[in-house]
Amino acid sequence: MAAVTQPAEPANLTVDQNPALFSLSSVKLKPLPHLTDTAPDLRSQPNPLDKNPFFHPSEGFYVSPGDVILRQIVYDLSGTFPPHSPHLLYHRAGPRGHVFFDPLAVRAAIVTCGGLCPGLNTVIRELVDGLWELYGVRQIFGVTAGYRGFYSTGPVELSPKVVHNWHKRGGTALETSRGGFDLDKIVNAIQNRGFNQVYIIGGDGTMRGAVKIFNEIRRRKLNIAVTGIPKTVDNDVGIIDRSFGFQTAVEMAQQAISAAHVEAESAVNGIGLVKLMGRSTGHIALHATLSSRDVDCCLIPEMEFYLEGKGGLFEFLEQRLKENGHAVLVVAEGAGQEMIPRTDVQKEERDESGNPVFLDVGGWLKLELKNWWAREHPGELFTVKYIDPTYMVRAVPANATDNSYCTLLAHSAIHGVMAGYTGFVSGPINGNYAYIQLEEVAQAKNEVNTKDHKWAWIRSVTNQPDFVRR
Repeated sequence: MAAVTQPAEPANLTVDQNPALFSLSSVKLKPLPHLTDTAPDLRSQPNPLDKNPFFHPSEGFYVSPGDVILRQIVYDLSGTFPPHSPHLLYHRAGPRGHVFFDPLAVRAAIVTCGGLCPGLNTVIRELVDGLWELYGVRQIFGVTAGYRGFYSTGPVELSPKVVHNWHKRGGTALETSRGGFDLDKIVNAIQNRGFNQVYIIGGDGTMRGAVKIFNEIRRRKLNIAVTGIPKTVDNDVGIIDRSFGFQTAVEMAQQAISAAHVEAESAVNGIGLVKLMGRSTGHIALHATLSSRDVDCCLIPEMEFYLEGKGGLFEFLEQRLKENGHAVLVVAEGAGQEMIPRTDVQKEERDESGNPVFLDVGGWLKLELKNWWAREHPGELFTVKYIDPTYMVRAVPANATDNSYCTLLAHSAIHGVMAGYTGFVSGPINGNYAYIQLEEVAQAKNEVNTKDHKWAWIRSVTNQPDFVRR
C-alpha cells in the first residue's frame, strides 16, 4: 500500500510544529482467511440482499476490499514516543456485494461455551434473525451444552419465532459448559451433520478452541466457515474495543457498591468490601469505581499491593476511618492471589477449562481486616460487610447499550461468513467494526495499563496509595 504523505514544507519546521509533515510510510494489511484459499474453484454469486423484498441496499452500502480500519489512531507528532511500525490495518466488517454461500444450502450451527455473560441470548437471537431475514437461511441449529454438545447431544432447530424473546432473558437458552473439548469428535460431528457455517460464542479459552477447529477444518479442506464472537464479562479480550456484556456488568456492579456504601456508612468504623469479577484484568472494578465515586480504594490484578506498614492498605483505611468514619473497598477476584496462603494441593488445582482455581480474595481480606483491627484497636467497634455479586452481575439480561452492540456483532459475523471469510472474529476497533484473525484475538490480552490516564483518574478519585514501597 502506498505511503500517505503531505506536500513538502520548509525544512526548518519539525513535525510537532507542522502536523502536515506527518506520514504513514509503512502499513500492513492483516490477511484474512477465505474459503477460496483451500477451494479456489468456489464461485461467488450476487448478494441476496439485492433481491430482499423489504431491504434495499443503498449506494455505498456494500463494503469494498479496500475498506480498512487503522488499529492505532493516536500518535505523538513530536517523535518522543515513536509509533509502532508497521501500522496495522484490518478489513472493515460489513456486507459484501458477492457471497460464497447459497442461502438454501446453508446449515448454520451456533454454540455458547464457558461462563455466563449478559447478552449471550441477544447474540444468538440476532444470529438467527440475521441469517433468516437478511439472507434467507432456513437451516439454523443451536448446539447445547458447549463444545461437548457437538458430539454428545442432538442440535436444536432455531427460527425467529423460537428465539423471539430470548434477548429479554439472562444466561443462555442453549445452555453452556466448560471443558468437553475433543477436537476430532467436534469436527467429525460438524462434518457428519452437514454444518457449513459455525458460530462460536465464548471467552479466550473458547477462542483458542475455535482456532483448533478452524485449523482442523482447513487441514481436511472442508468448505466450512468458522467465526468467533468473543464473550467475556471481564473485558479481557484484546484488540477489540470491548466485549459484549461488559457495560451491563459495570452497571450491575454499581448496585453492590451502593449497598456496601450504605452498610459501611451506617456502622461505627464500617468498611464495605465488594469483590467484582476480573480474574486477570481489573476492568470491571476500575470502571465501577470511576462510575460510583463512593469507593475509597480499588485493587486489581495488574497492581501489587500490601497490607502492613507505611503506605500499606491498613494505614490508608485507618486514615479514612478517622476522617469519614467509614470506607468502601473494591477488589477484583484476581487481585492479591499470590498473598493468600494456600496448600500444595490448592496450588495445583485447575477448573474444567484448565485455569488455576482462585481462592476467595474477599473472604481473605475480610479476615485480615478484622484481625488487624482487633490487634491495633482492641475493644473498639469495627464492622466489615462483604458483598460478592458475581452471579448477580453475570446472569442478568443485557442493558440497552449491550443489546445494540450484540446485534452489530452478530450481523457483522454473518456478513463476513456469507462473503466466504473464515477463521475470524468481528469486533470494533476504534469504534469501527473490523474482521480480525481468530488466532490473533485468542492470543491477545486486554490488561489495565496502570501507567495510563485511566488509572491516574482512579488515583485522583480515590486518593488511594500507589503501594510502592519506599
